[in-house]
Amino acid sequence: MNFDISKNNIGTTDRMIRIGVAVLLLIGAMRGDSWVAAIIGAALIATAYFRFCPAYGLFDFSTNKDVPPVVK
Repeated sequence: MNFDISKNNIGTTDRMIRIGVAVLLLIGAMRGDSWVAAIIGAALIATAYFRFCPAYGLFDFSTNKDVPPVVK
């Protein structure tokens, strides 16, 4: 388990996918009445902005290829 928020664990492609899905969810939430989609979209925007995903940290997973893997 690695919750060091100063180390990015989201790569560029993953970040762009998160932003795209978040925009679609937020647009859908505005057109409909789904507050759950708005919350998920906001969470995706936040993780893309900070380049850190707590779920990735929980499982020591990273899509960021710029950072070398953690050796235990």
